[in-house]
Amino acid sequence: MAKTDQLQGALEILVLKALLRGQNSGYAIANLIEQASEEVLRVEEGSLYPALHRMTERGVLKAEWRISDSKRKARFYEITSKGRKHLAEEEQRWRSVTAAVAKVLRTV
Repeated sequence: MAKTDQLQGALEILVLKALLRGQNSGYAIANLIEQASEEVLRVEEGSLYPALHRMTERGVLKAEWRISDSKRKARFYEITSKGRKHLAEEEQRWRSVTAAVAKVLRTV
């Protein structure tokens, strides 16, 4: 299966899920998603950073500038309590949608 950044609605839930492990930079979030998906999903910078900005603006993430392990200035993101609630809701919605798609695939 080809790698894709066309996650269509899944990007936010993947970012939030990745941040349950703790604060991380955008670069590390993208790598975590790619590794967890066994390199099927690739999150491109052009999709990730605007999403991180929108999520920070909505209060589901908070961000701070820090020095990374590679000694570079990087923005680190952390899930907020509002983000945890949003993740729970979106994860439930996602499970419902994927179950419905699976049902159609089995019956049609």
